[in-house]
Amino acid sequence: MRTIVHMSDIHFGRTDSSVVKPLITFVNEIKPDLVAVSGDLTQRARSWQFQEARVFLDALPKPQIVVPGNHDIPLHNLFSRFLRPLDKYRRYITDDLSPFYFDEEMAVVGLNTARSLTFKGGRVNELQVAWLREKICALGDDKVKVVVSHHPFDLPEGRQESEMVGRARMAMETLASCGADLFLAGHLHISHTGHTAKRYKIKGHSALVVQAGTATSTRSRGEANSFNVIRLQHPEIMVERIVWQPEKVAFVLASTEEFRHTPDGWVRS
Repeated sequence: MRTIVHMSDIHFGRTDSSVVKPLITFVNEIKPDLVAVSGDLTQRARSWQFQEARVFLDALPKPQIVVPGNHDIPLHNLFSRFLRPLDKYRRYITDDLSPFYFDEEMAVVGLNTARSLTFKGGRVNELQVAWLREKICALGDDKVKVVVSHHPFDLPEGRQESEMVGRARMAMETLASCGADLFLAGHLHISHTGHTAKRYKIKGHSALVVQAGTATSTRSRGEANSFNVIRLQHPEIMVERIVWQPEKVAFVLASTEEFRHTPDGWVRS
């Protein structure tokens, strides 16, 4: 079995300081095999915000797969936004915009969907999809194949299509042929678990899409701060949602969902 802690939308510059240390403690006690952070480490891509994010990441277990979000690109400094959009992210967080991790049971790829021109939205291009194909297509089906991005490949009911990553269908058709199992994302500040089969209708393929809420930001959009603990043991995946309870001054388990791989893809157990 492998355990992934999946958190998103940290937003240093707009964090609730009361949850940061309990979050670090909780995650370290889990002893995950991997920590996946799906973007928006900062609120406005300021140097001091990236510095705080760096301290936060250093306090979490390794290895880590970290990708940028749209808030990690400067908004008001137009020179930096369009000519050096991820300069501070590269300096303080990581220079690797295509992180990759694999072991005997899982393969995890990080995908940068943040773009200067789209501001809030995100996008994936053909070169990135070709790189993803190269990384995961040759791997056996006994490995759980995971894609981490900031912008989601699917959406909960009632959300606007513009919130989904651009060119998602092109990417999904390729990744389905490679047997991609699990898509981890953030951006919406809403927790959600769903299947790709309803939107994409690719025969024999139904991947899981797991959305993380915001782990530490005050911009909660009606949800408590939360993150996911994902337990992988092919052909089974368990998704645990961990939420902040202010009255207990602690993170607690709120829900557990179980899925199993079938000839038609991943379905609820």
